[in-house]
Amino acid sequence: MTISPQTRRGVAGALVLGLALAAGTPLRAAEKAIVYLTPGLDLPFWRYLSKGVEAAAKKEGYAYQALDSANNAQTQLRNAQDAIARGVAGIVISPTDSSTAPSVLQLAKDANIPVVIADIGTNSGEYVSFVISDNYEGANGVGKALAEAMKKKGWSDGSVGIVAISQARKNGQARTKGFKDALQAGGITKEAGLQQMQSYTADETFKFTQDMLTANPNMRGMFVQTDQPAIGALRAIRAARRQGEVLVAAFDGIPDFVDLLKKGEIVVSGMQQPYLMGVRSGEAMLQHLKGGKPDREILVPILVVTSENIEKLLPTVRETVFANEVK
Repeated sequence: MTISPQTRRGVAGALVLGLALAAGTPLRAAEKAIVYLTPGLDLPFWRYLSKGVEAAAKKEGYAYQALDSANNAQTQLRNAQDAIARGVAGIVISPTDSSTAPSVLQLAKDANIPVVIADIGTNSGEYVSFVISDNYEGANGVGKALAEAMKKKGWSDGSVGIVAISQARKNGQARTKGFKDALQAGGITKEAGLQQMQSYTADETFKFTQDMLTANPNMRGMFVQTDQPAIGALRAIRAARRQGEVLVAAFDGIPDFVDLLKKGEIVVSGMQQPYLMGVRSGEAMLQHLKGGKPDREILVPILVVTSENIEKLLPTVRETVFANEVK
């Protein structure tokens, strides 16, 4: 895909003016800068990860900007073209999904600009480092906790529904497999279906959950594979007057989860540490720019946070998950 210089300048200007959530200020062509291409800054996870990359970049004197791809592959490609045209020092990318990353990696390679991948992954292409959570183990821990909670209530015969992130993402595939393996090992074998998110909103998951509850009267558990959408599942359960009858497991974390875990409305969440992932991504890029050789894959552990251990883990959660936004 090619676009004219005039179109590129127009797209870049609209992005800079329109992205109220984009970190940093518009970059000047001569600045040494790190740009972060993110799927969507409307999702807390990506905002926290962005803050981590920014902290690492600015610590070493680099300018920084986040460009929002709005979960759209073409927007992601335009953002990459814009960053490359400005001659940035490096790009950190969380792709819209694993199949859209190779085109960005190829553009960067042609321009001799290094890339670090922060989460999601790529189907192919060259990059400096891949910073990833252990999605299989994290989701497996979530599945174990949900299975135990269901068995304590005598609900081993109940079914479990999944509202998944895109299964075209490698992390999505690992998340689903880890969770399902844990349920099987725990003796929970009935499934209430799997729906894949497209807009990653609470309203979308509200509708998915409504449909699952209607089609599966014996549904006793749910796994929502990212943060904000889990709120939609809780709303749907309340609207159906099924509170206390369906246990909700989540992934990632937002400040609202603290009270929800304490109250037991969410029984477990596998919290990635997005701020820490961002810091590690930025550090890998800066190590490369200084002539070093960072690890090809950098694994960041996932915190399996339950109603029982939330108080103990909360100091760590505040720092590495919520980017110190929650006191």
